[in-house]
Amino acid sequence: MLKLVYFASIREQLGCEEEQLDMEAGSLQVKDLMTRLSARGAPWDQVLGDAKVLVAVNQEMGRAETELSDGDEIAFFPPVTGG
Repeated sequence: MLKLVYFASIREQLGCEEEQLDMEAGSLQVKDLMTRLSARGAPWDQVLGDAKVLVAVNQEMGRAETELSDGDEIAFFPPVTGG
């Protein structure tokens, strides 16, 4: 089981704060998860299709190729800007 958490504008656009998702058998990477979530259609495909979306796996920055394991927490958040 994966715990998915959505922050800031991503949470607002998806209307979802967090969810649990069954882990598929075999190897799964962040990019595979994002493809699976984007397949839900609008607004998922628009929000998660943005290359600027940041992902953390177990509170460490992840990349598209980051391997996921059962029990991982995956957080999605918009790019951070400063000023």
